[in-house]
Amino acid sequence: MYAVIETGGKQYRVGEGDLIRVERLEAEAGAAVEFDRVLMVGRDQEAPLLGTPFVAGGKVTGTVKSAGRHDKIFIFKMRRRKNYRRRAGHRQHYTEVQITGIHAG
Repeated sequence: MYAVIETGGKQYRVGEGDLIRVERLEAEAGAAVEFDRVLMVGRDQEAPLLGTPFVAGGKVTGTVKSAGRHDKIFIFKMRRRKNYRRRAGHRQHYTEVQITGIHAG
């Protein structure tokens, strides 16, 4: 069984036991989290259960494993022949979540 969830403005296809990196959540390592914005639940040998926009009563549970920051990416802007150059860096925060259960509702 798998599900498509929405968190942090992004959508993730998750299955039980998956380890995913989502946008930063306000939860400590080892805490239980629940995603209730379930867009779709796929079942083995059956038609998927689609939400409009969310599956009624659907939820995905998980456990926070760790939190951190991705590698730095650099943004470089330049206008040729104008002596204009700008360089900036960015590191996005993330939370690693181990998916423990999928409930279709």
